[in-house]
Amino acid sequence: MAAGMIGLSLGLSPLPFYTVGMMAPELAKSFGWTFTQLMTSVTVQSLVVVLSGPAAGFALDRYGARRVALVSMPLFGLAFMSLALANGSLMLFYAQWVVMSIVGAGTLTATWTRIINSWFSQQRGLALGVVSAGTGLTAFLVKPVMAWLILTHGWRVAVAVVGALPVLVATPLLFWLFREPALTGTPVIDGEPMAQENGLTLREALRQRQFWIMAAAFLLLAFALTATTPNMENILKSYHFTLPEIGAITSAFGLAVIAGRVGGGWLLDRLWAPGSALVVFAMPILGNALLAGSGLTRGSALFSIIGMGLGTGFEFDLLAYLIARYFGRREYGSIYGVFYIVIAIGGGLGPAIYGHVFDVTGSYNPALWGGVGCILAGSLLLLAMGPYPEGRD
Repeated sequence: MAAGMIGLSLGLSPLPFYTVGMMAPELAKSFGWTFTQLMTSVTVQSLVVVLSGPAAGFALDRYGARRVALVSMPLFGLAFMSLALANGSLMLFYAQWVVMSIVGAGTLTATWTRIINSWFSQQRGLALGVVSAGTGLTAFLVKPVMAWLILTHGWRVAVAVVGALPVLVATPLLFWLFREPALTGTPVIDGEPMAQENGLTLREALRQRQFWIMAAAFLLLAFALTATTPNMENILKSYHFTLPEIGAITSAFGLAVIAGRVGGGWLLDRLWAPGSALVVFAMPILGNALLAGSGLTRGSALFSIIGMGLGTGFEFDLLAYLIARYFGRREYGSIYGVFYIVIAIGGGLGPAIYGHVFDVTGSYNPALWGGVGCILAGSLLLLAMGPYPEGRD
């Protein structure tokens, strides 16, 4: 479980996402790029993951999570480190994000949640929450470390040091601790038995109404929950908070993500998952509304950031849990990979659209109110999922 937590925290999903906001002001100062251009890098990553995510999911089902992780993790770290070589060419910068998104696809959430869904049946939600809390560690620990490195050694050194973490920390830990359960009498690949799980094939899942309900819901949720995170510092800056105040407020986001993952996972073990979603996602709905209001105080800003963190932390736990309960684990990686297309589209468009709204209007308020509507609509859609099917989990 510890290896999965560290692997997730230093993978493609959180590391670029939580650090691009720290890099953006330095890159804008060095190369004259606009905030919209910089946030488009997140869109580029998401568009590439539309293809690389499903391919990684197929590889998980074919070769297993351990092999995929041990290849993808060091390559991702090296690709991230290459961002330190940016020379002012925006196209080269985007190309680096393309490469990073291809080689790092094996470090996405599906790799780590597949292992948890295979090892745990009792307390699965809590186990998913604990492992997924790794993204909160990234927000809580890596962001301030990168800020300190930028301040003391410059952005190029900061990017190189942070990029070395997947290579020097995560990869050895995965080699030592990351294992999949093996069932006797099952297919063997490279001398290791592969577990044969219950559930639907991808083709069968595509014929289920729950699949398309989830697709619509997570498109809306991913758009709104992802959009605020890389824009968070600039949202608070627009309310004239000082840099130290922004740092203090946003540091709570990482802890809230951890709380959302662990607390949400605990809730999933006790309540019907779509009902749990409505409860948890009420917090980012309120957080968006507060950020879009007038007269934002430090206290209300902190509450807003915590609410956004709770929702962001819960999103991927919820997705992993729903896939396992409604479609089973037979082709978990492939099914998850298709949902990652949905999340990549929504999450990729969100930051760039929010950044564009700010560039055009000088305010994030119209985008934030749109986010309120998206999260509410996505939460209500999930209520149409119906009871868990029998015999698939």
